[in-house]
Amino acid sequence: MHRVIDITVPSDRSDQLIAALDTIEDVVGLTLHRSASVKPRGDVVTVHALNRATDQVMSAAASALQAFPYTIVTAEVASISDPEHQKRIDADVDEAVWEELETGLRHQGRLTANFLLLMALGGIIGAAGAFTEPAIAAVAYVASAIIAPGFEPLAKLPLGVVLKTGEVIRAGALATIVGYAVLAAAAGATWLVLSRVAGVEASAFLDGDVLKHTIHPSPELLTIALAGAFAGVLIQASYRRSVIAGALVAMRLIEAASVAGISLAMGRLDLAAASGTRLAVDAGFVLAAGVLVFGLKQLMVHRRAPLH
Repeated sequence: MHRVIDITVPSDRSDQLIAALDTIEDVVGLTLHRSASVKPRGDVVTVHALNRATDQVMSAAASALQAFPYTIVTAEVASISDPEHQKRIDADVDEAVWEELETGLRHQGRLTANFLLLMALGGIIGAAGAFTEPAIAAVAYVASAIIAPGFEPLAKLPLGVVLKTGEVIRAGALATIVGYAVLAAAAGATWLVLSRVAGVEASAFLDGDVLKHTIHPSPELLTIALAGAFAGVLIQASYRRSVIAGALVAMRLIEAASVAGISLAMGRLDLAAASGTRLAVDAGFVLAAGVLVFGLKQLMVHRRAPLH
């Protein structure tokens, strides 16, 4: 998507900023509103830019205003019509800028009540499905993978490593640990309720495909999970978050955590350890894919630190 970028700057710095932005070829619109901003006080520079120019705009603003207060707000533009430059517009790229990626992952993977409730509900659905016939179990697995926001906090870790942002790493680690612990606890509690209230037998889980595929993954399943990890990170980096569900379904993060919770509730520490190992493997796929993809994006596309 193309971008509209509002930059609020001190009035005595706007001309310098305008001069720097005017040299960027893929800035297709540039407007200066004198004394338009009340908080913070100053001028507002509105930039309509192609996606490929966003990093240049950010860098130009940081360079021109490095010693002065400023704010930058980015948003998507549904379309830009400019007959003189339409070929360049039509050839725009699909990249998320670091600031938007950090904000998106912060929102999706933040340790909030809504985040924890969704993780718990994913654990409940995954656990209930583990005791059903294969067709229903598959539906429950897909639903739990989509509902529980288990990918985003993991993705924050390699992003923080690549951008050298300690706060992003700490927030991602905390949300990952607490979120998956809540999911496993909800899964274990679901088994205890089903066994005592509905008389569900442990054998339905112990002899089922969910446990088998979790603790004894085939090379094919691991290949699917690895490709899903790379797909999930690339979806985030290319600003295609509406299709993130496919990557989550390809992996076994939520299912493995559910199986670990059920196993602990059953007192089967061996199965809990095996499923925990599978969870660590898939999480490792995300971390490795994130470092590689985000690292290449920084080296080849963005080549700058995010503005903070």
